[in-house]
Amino acid sequence: MRIDILSGVPDQLQSPLNTSIVKRARDKGLVEIYVHDIRNWSTDKHRSIDAPPYGGGAGMVLKIEPIASAIRQLLSERDYDEVIF
Repeated sequence: MRIDILSGVPDQLQSPLNTSIVKRARDKGLVEIYVHDIRNWSTDKHRSIDAPPYGGGAGMVLKIEPIASAIRQLLSERDYDEVIF
């Protein structure tokens, strides 16, 4: 089984994915887990993945463009049983 995870903070996922049951499954070759940094698909010079919410207000929201580009590229490289957002 292959799992591709898109994240804005991929380094923070390394520890939980390399311990306990998940680590044992990876070591036995039962699952392959790849964590992708969505900043790699950002098109601006700062590699930003978030923007202020439409209409103003506090906080930030993720841009859809880098996420959609990442999903398109991964889907062009292999078939998936499911894509979960």
